[in-house]
Amino acid sequence: MYMHSNMTLPGLESVSIKKVEEVEGAYHMEVEMPRQAQTCPACGNQTSRVHDYRIQKIQHLKVFERTTYLFYRKRRYACSCGKRFAEANPMVDRYQRHSREWNQALGLRVIQGMNFKDTAAQFRTSQATAIRRFDQVATPELQEVEELPEVIAIDEYKGDTNAGKYQVIIGDGETGNPIDILPDRSVKTVKQYLREKGGNVRKVIMDMSYSFKSAVRKAVGSPIIVADRFHFCRYIYWALEKVRRRVQKNFHEYDRKKCKRMKHIFYKKQEELTEKQRWYLNRYLDLSDELRVAYKLKEAFRSWFEEAKAMGKTDIGYVKQRLYQYYDRVKQSGMEEYLQAIGTLKNWQTEILNSFALDYSNGFIEGLNNQTKVIKRNAFGFRRYDRLRTKVLLHHQLKEFRGFQVG
Repeated sequence: MYMHSNMTLPGLESVSIKKVEEVEGAYHMEVEMPRQAQTCPACGNQTSRVHDYRIQKIQHLKVFERTTYLFYRKRRYACSCGKRFAEANPMVDRYQRHSREWNQALGLRVIQGMNFKDTAAQFRTSQATAIRRFDQVATPELQEVEELPEVIAIDEYKGDTNAGKYQVIIGDGETGNPIDILPDRSVKTVKQYLREKGGNVRKVIMDMSYSFKSAVRKAVGSPIIVADRFHFCRYIYWALEKVRRRVQKNFHEYDRKKCKRMKHIFYKKQEELTEKQRWYLNRYLDLSDELRVAYKLKEAFRSWFEEAKAMGKTDIGYVKQRLYQYYDRVKQSGMEEYLQAIGTLKNWQTEILNSFALDYSNGFIEGLNNQTKVIKRNAFGFRRYDRLRTKVLLHHQLKEFRGFQVG
């Protein structure tokens, strides 16, 4: 079968396709370049004298979803200076067994694809080749940060790489974009990184981690630290959960099991409860005075939290006063679980109030962590930290622009 003269294939625009045949489900194309004068790489003179021909087998992109091989009839020219050299061509680089188009397509796919194994199977090559191609093209594409912005967010996630079980992700607190991923969560690593690139940092958003807090203060000086709202709110909900678990042990077996199944009604906003949920809530609160007090303390904290969000930027003094009133209410209850919770809130009170005064949250970086875990899961994990870092950062840097070129 011969190709029609008006048919053009990517990467083969200037090539003559002499013959095409299907062999065991694969396309075999016999191609050659038009004969023309070549420049000698040794002396620079022009020569048109052909020394010999050689057939080179090259894997190309699929044609009509069939694996395609080019059988390139390559000319070697002879120069008057004695040099023998192959003709220039747009299909394949020197010492390569795959076409330029194939290499470029694989380079794009290993960056955008879910895992190296599936990508290798799609291109009918080995997993090692896919990984090697990723290492070649991904690093130059990655945009490294030289200086951190004024507002950054720090959080950790479980990466399970050769660098450690946990890695640290740093994001831009204003734009919500990831900036960098550190190999481990040790104070030494975080402190060293911030000393090198954190000269402009003025505000740091973080969870309630004493190690992060210590590293930031030692490296950056005295930035404004903002506690993430989710992390300090959960201490109150944990206290309610502890009380529920403790008191339901004294319920009748049916009520104990039912209360456990319906535990979500204790955490849902009271005004959002359905009639059925409200009935169950009142039933369990009637069974225990302690549970009723714990639930009211949770609702009181939620009321304060909503006020703080609304008024924090304009009247942080009032927000602080109302927080002290909540502390007093917990003390009057004498409930140990809540006393422990407000003890933690007091230790982080300045950082908690900063979250309302400055209206910053770490929510976006939690979303980045979720995306990172999806990337890791799709790839069946990454053994090497550098590949995980490159894969994750490139995913975010290039997700809005997929037309980039790789060499």
